[in-house]
Amino acid sequence: MNEKLLEFSNLLRQNGLRVSLAENMDTFRALSVVGLGDRETVRATLRASMVKRGVDIPTYEQLFTLFFSGLADAIAQSTAATRGALGLDDPDFQRLLEELERLLRERGIELSPLARALLAADGGRLERLLREAGEQGRLGDIQQGFQEGRFSHAIASALGLGALAREIQRLKEELQGSADADRLSEYLDRRLQDLNDMIKAMVRGELERQDVGRRDHERLAALADKSFFYLTEEEIRRMQEAVQKLAQRLRNVISIRRRRARRGKFDPSATLRRNLQYGGVPFRIVWDRRKKEKPQVMVLCDVSDSVRNVSRFMLQFVYSLQDLYSKVRSFIFVSDVGEITRLFEEQDIHQAIETALRGDVINVYAHSDFGRAFKGFHRDHIAAVNKRTTVIVLGDARNNYNLPHDWVLKEIRQRAKQLIWLNPENRMTWGFGDSEMDHYGPHCTLVEECRNLGQLYRVIDRLVAS
Repeated sequence: MNEKLLEFSNLLRQNGLRVSLAENMDTFRALSVVGLGDRETVRATLRASMVKRGVDIPTYEQLFTLFFSGLADAIAQSTAATRGALGLDDPDFQRLLEELERLLRERGIELSPLARALLAADGGRLERLLREAGEQGRLGDIQQGFQEGRFSHAIASALGLGALAREIQRLKEELQGSADADRLSEYLDRRLQDLNDMIKAMVRGELERQDVGRRDHERLAALADKSFFYLTEEEIRRMQEAVQKLAQRLRNVISIRRRRARRGKFDPSATLRRNLQYGGVPFRIVWDRRKKEKPQVMVLCDVSDSVRNVSRFMLQFVYSLQDLYSKVRSFIFVSDVGEITRLFEEQDIHQAIETALRGDVINVYAHSDFGRAFKGFHRDHIAAVNKRTTVIVLGDARNNYNLPHDWVLKEIRQRAKQLIWLNPENRMTWGFGDSEMDHYGPHCTLVEECRNLGQLYRVIDRLVAS
């Protein structure tokens, strides 16, 4: 069962759910308490220990059904269909199995593991043999419905279905003359057909499982180039899910880089110096173990009506990265600036964002005044900006013809590691009307158009690389 659970957790990860080794261990301990007797209890236990986000529950439920119920149900249904075709109730069917077992024992007939599992209606062993054959037949590579025949044949070959058919034919001949020979012969024929049906069900189930991840990917890809400004309520919900996955992607990349950096890089100069006593032969390798400091991030989000959707996604993204950096500070502004870092530390993500956007921190209904907001940030927070700080500004730079006070950005750039501006407007509109991008842009390390998910992905890639 442990192997099956690990396979299921891998399936969840392949479809965007984050399941760690620690959570697998929690699952094993939980199942040791509740047991495996009731499927709904197992479903709820796995969901409680493996799923951390509400948006992942529908995917989990679908994958659980496909993984645990799909093949197991197909095996059980095939056995039940054969029992019904023979006109047997449960006690009579059990007596038939016992009679077959007795004849095999008395006549010294040895069966292959597959034949024994199939004829004894051992669903657990059959499922294990089928899954092993699926791995050998590379069932996970199936992509389209027209490939079902090819993969069914591959699994049948891995199982040795031809040899099984010959084995059952010989068994039918050896059972001739027994008291219930006709019924046993019919049972053997039907079980061979049942196995073919199980293989087909397994292939269809895997195709459906692949479709879950494919549909999810295609659904998000369809939104990748749609402007944040024109999203429907349903698309906003989907986009929030996409932003969470984007944040997880960044977390994974940074985590991998930090793990790789723990040993340090090979230091050739120090190695040669240390091995002078050996004539320069590098018996002792020296690693450069300089510790990288976690960067700091400060995010300033314009939350005026014109960019409210973009700000919501950016704030959600920032919330998801709290533990990647030594310090993440979040600010919102329209004409005044207010810090919302404590909201993120103390409240659930959705509650924190709603609190930030409904006007409890600053007046979100005021007219945009970037210059005034920047002066307020300079007055109250400029001392916190240093060479470890990445400052990210999200806004359209529409300043209602107020003073831009771009000198603030100049000083931030001088003090910070980098200053990044993400503008949700089309680049062709920058600098026209009340846009101050021609004043703000020259003081930034990086200026990017960021008005859809695809562009946000590219910006994050740049952040990871920096």
